[in-house]
Amino acid sequence: MDRTTSGIYGLDDLMGGGIPKKRTLLVSGACGTGKSIFSMQFIYRGILEAEEPGVFVTFDEMPEKIRQDMLNFKWNLKELEDNDLLAIVDATSARAGVPSEEEHAILPGQLDIDKLLVDILGVCRNIGAKRLVIDSIPAMASQLETESQIRRAVLKLAYIVSRSGLTTIMTSEIPEQSLGSGAALQFSKYEVEEYVADGVIILNFLGVGTGATRTLYIRKMRGTKHSLEIHPLEITEKGIVVKKIEEVFK
Repeated sequence: MDRTTSGIYGLDDLMGGGIPKKRTLLVSGACGTGKSIFSMQFIYRGILEAEEPGVFVTFDEMPEKIRQDMLNFKWNLKELEDNDLLAIVDATSARAGVPSEEEHAILPGQLDIDKLLVDILGVCRNIGAKRLVIDSIPAMASQLETESQIRRAVLKLAYIVSRSGLTTIMTSEIPEQSLGSGAALQFSKYEVEEYVADGVIILNFLGVGTGATRTLYIRKMRGTKHSLEIHPLEITEKGIVVKKIEEVFK
């Protein structure tokens, strides 16, 4: 199996040494679980450590805000953009129906899935990208009217990026839920993403209030053995770190 680093500290060891290349991963979680940080860390460390340029497509946040927020981890995204190692595609402005000042942007009225894919893959080709992030599927699908249209769009997206040879992360929003409670779990917003993705990672909270701990659970990962345990996750000054349970609950 040809692997590459996930970019997430402590995660590669849970998946046999890294994630399979050219596969599509779904990262799902409730608000505040760290999905966007996880995804940008995958891109950022992939550039620096695996020499794999990346494209980050944002439907939820303005690119300038992302650049500012990532400076909290000392990640200088602008420098990588200036060297054509990273491209942030602004789809948030198009969703709001306003023009964008970004170099890479989806135009208002161009949120059709086919046009989106053409534009996104064009940016990937221009910088020789090996990694792609779509953040997030629910935001991308907000322009579609019916659930059947959304499901077709997700299927097409997963199929096209898989054929393109990109290692891809798609994010999806799910309600907070109790892993290990015996209740049926939800893995994605539309309950189709987990079937078309090669891997599914769930970010969650364990506990409430000041006693809450972020957690990570690998639901599936085709092509490699992986941990089936729930692992504590911390957002530190260097980014996301996945820890062993005994390191947190002593």
